[in-house]
Amino acid sequence: MTVKFLDLAAQRFSLRRFSEQPVEKEKILQILEAARLAPSAVNYQPCHFIVVTDGELKAKIAEGYSREWFAKAPVVIVACGDCNTSWKRRDGKDHVDIDVAIAVDHLTLAAVEQGLGTCWVCAFDAAHVHQVLQLPEHMEVIALIPLGYPGDDHRPLKKRKDLDEIVSWNGYKA
Repeated sequence: MTVKFLDLAAQRFSLRRFSEQPVEKEKILQILEAARLAPSAVNYQPCHFIVVTDGELKAKIAEGYSREWFAKAPVVIVACGDCNTSWKRRDGKDHVDIDVAIAVDHLTLAAVEQGLGTCWVCAFDAAHVHQVLQLPEHMEVIALIPLGYPGDDHRPLKKRKDLDEIVSWNGYKA
């Protein structure tokens, strides 16, 4: 059965209530493969993903984002960017965050296809996570992606703006 992209995109939401059911390694690998296939600037592929399933390590990471629901996710994927290998625009803009964001988007959509949910977490203490994972200086922690099966009491919330509120044709119109 083929899933149409817009249907898949419509099914994706930020899950904040996870089941205790463990996530199969095969599904995690499928999701990571989708992230690996994501495009990047000049095809430099500066993304690195750390899959955290160890309870103690997840708890240490959760200290940098103290939300009870986050700590209950069976898997946390730490999305990092390698600033040594990322493309820099002529004005110095480092595209590592953009490249990682594209890969994370692929990852979140692949999770939906596998019957799993995610939440894109950016409001965390990046220095804390960096230290917990003992990352080298050139690796930047971009996002935390809790991953798991939806809990019985999950509530999708996905109110989206209409197209005419976010699209202008042939120039900006407020």
